[in-house]
Amino acid sequence: MVSIMELKKIYHKLTVCKVTDISDLNMESDFYFIAKTDEELSLVCKTEDTPLNTVERNDGWRGFRIQGTLDFSLIGILSKLSGILSEHKIGIFAVSTYNTDYILVKEENYEHALAVLSAEGYSVV
Repeated sequence: MVSIMELKKIYHKLTVCKVTDISDLNMESDFYFIAKTDEELSLVCKTEDTPLNTVERNDGWRGFRIQGTLDFSLIGILSKLSGILSEHKIGIFAVSTYNTDYILVKEENYEHALAVLSAEGYSVV
């Protein structure tokens, strides 16, 4: 099967958490996402970088990203990936940036998720 798209593994163990502020966050870290709404301040980071002031946390995540920069006119990329994983009973936590999308799955599903996506023609690097 021809490769649909290249997925790059993220080798860090990740934590998804809710924090009261980001003053404890290591801003020099090479990997984290911050989201702030009128209801919460959320953080995805390397597990070892999780701040002390977490209100709630969920450890045990692993992830991969869609390689390259995605054009905003592209439609259905995240939907296709999440649909494939959903068919295999693998839940996701998705984060989008200006350039691309990141998909996190629980650690116990990580290798299975990558195998399923490889079988569907995605290239995993």
